[in-house]
Amino acid sequence: MDIWTYQSVEYVTVAGEAWLASASEYPRSMRALWESRPWAPSVLPCGRAFDVISMPSLFGRRVLDELWASGPGCGPVAVYRGRTLLFVQPGTAARLRRLLAWEEWARDVPPLLCHGRGDAVTVPPVQRMVNSPDSPGLGAGRWIVAPESREPWLPGASVVLWACVRATREPAARAEPAALPTG
Repeated sequence: MDIWTYQSVEYVTVAGEAWLASASEYPRSMRALWESRPWAPSVLPCGRAFDVISMPSLFGRRVLDELWASGPGCGPVAVYRGRTLLFVQPGTAARLRRLLAWEEWARDVPPLLCHGRGDAVTVPPVQRMVNSPDSPGLGAGRWIVAPESREPWLPGASVVLWACVRATREPAARAEPAALPTG
């Protein structure tokens, strides 16, 4: 499945909203905020329900393509201010930082922002105001893969590392010209 041409969900399901709210210390307050302003982005803490790996958008696209093409897929993914936000298992941010520093073959991976316990991220609105050019939701980011369940599958550090390394190697392999036939 190509998630870039597939019609992405423009809103978060009720179950996905409950999962996002569970990241907050005050989930009922988050749900009340989203009920009154579903088009507004929100700031949520990392480390409880999820960590977030933020990567440059082009590299993020290649990582997601790797996760979907030859891997297990991914959980929620958003785009915010030109960066891809990959939601991952709690604890992944710290472990991925260590793995990237330790693994010499991961040197080619562009700098990733690993948001874990003690960090917070801005998440896109739970609903998008469609067909409204003056929408407060414009520029607020969007979901590529919106949360759809109370327990979405979230990749861990080793899965993300594998996808990052494959994403750095794939463009070089594709860029090599095909051998011309001789004869």
